[in-house]
Amino acid sequence: MQNNDDGKQISIEIDEAVSRGVYSNFVVVSHSETEFVMDFVFVFPQQPKNKVGTRVISSPTHTKRFLMALTENVKKYEEKHGPIPV
Repeated sequence: MQNNDDGKQISIEIDEAVSRGVYSNFVVVSHSETEFVMDFVFVFPQQPKNKVGTRVISSPTHTKRFLMALTENVKKYEEKHGPIPV
């Protein structure tokens, strides 16, 4: 169970195919006034052409919340495992 913006609990389900996930080691982010588009790619070494594996389209508000959640989780990760090299 997760809480939504109103503090109400919502149930989230995930089917088996989605639960396997998609690996990405590269992302292209673009935006318009009303949305952010994130194209996740697995770039194969020495392969000149690669395809987008997943595209996520999100509102600016949700994208900022996503950024905040990522920032918080990276901080927790680094506190436990040490700095992540960039």
